[in-house]
Amino acid sequence: MSGGGWSWLGWALAAILFFWGIGAYNRLMRLRNAIGEAFRQLDQALTARAEACSKLLTLLRPLLANEQATFDALETAQLEASSAAQAARAKPYAGDPLAALAVATAVHGAALTRLNSLVEHHGELSGMSELNALLDELKLIERQRAFARQVFNQAVSQYNEALQQFPTRILAGLYGFAEARSL
Repeated sequence: MSGGGWSWLGWALAAILFFWGIGAYNRLMRLRNAIGEAFRQLDQALTARAEACSKLLTLLRPLLANEQATFDALETAQLEASSAAQAARAKPYAGDPLAALAVATAVHGAALTRLNSLVEHHGELSGMSELNALLDELKLIERQRAFARQVFNQAVSQYNEALQQFPTRILAGLYGFAEARSL
């Protein structure tokens, strides 16, 4: 009779471990999917910023023809940021595409800052309502982007924290989960 008791206990333990493993997998998937959702919101803000920058370039190019180098730098940075975002869309929790996106968005932000300084330097542009509206739109988009980035980084942090917890850490490797990179 004691042999049957151990058999029952063994099956119960196996069932507990099996269901715990399913629960751990589902939790990691939910947290990784949350990274994807947070990235979609960040990506929307990046796309809105690119569109607003394009409008700004279209407006300013004819007015400041001698500042072509600044416009070209912003346009190049915008293309690189868009390309990096495209690569990161497939796996927003993967390290290399996010590292490239972090660099590209920083370069784009610096080029945009240079353009803003250029606009401030040309005081005659301050009375243009269309320009002021675009600059206000960009400020709003930048706040949205910063918030979306914060939400994304928080989702990455929660996911990475779950990966580091024992015994989920053991199963994470078996399931193919790897640490995500924040921006």
